[in-house]
Amino acid sequence: MEHITSTPTAKAPAERFTGDVYLNAIETPSEPARLAAALVRFTPGARTNWHAHANGQTLYVTDGIGLVGTRDGNVVRAGAGQTVKCPAGEEHWHGATDTTLMAHIAMLVGDESGDGTTWLEPVTDEQYAKALATVAR
Repeated sequence: MEHITSTPTAKAPAERFTGDVYLNAIETPSEPARLAAALVRFTPGARTNWHAHANGQTLYVTDGIGLVGTRDGNVVRAGAGQTVKCPAGEEHWHGATDTTLMAHIAMLVGDESGDGTTWLEPVTDEQYAKALATVAR
């Protein structure tokens, strides 16, 4: 057994996120399980770039209200206690609404090269505004 009392908070890299996003690692992928998990906190309007995961991703919202969007225009609004699952290979993004912060635990199973994430271009302000308009406030 290993008891980890705290992990340092890191600002998420600007090349993968828009706005202020903060990460606390929970688990990094390692053999044999390859689980990656992190507590991710998004300030209002902050979001990930478009990305996909080789083995999918599960997002468990712990605080606030967030959005998860896919390339086909599907948008889910999720609040504390709700879970969103993104299937393997699906290009998506996630982040806070424009008025409310959001925190989630992001979980995925990595592959032999690491966490299995392919990072893509930023979500534009227009794409984000359309996602906000798609979901009821």
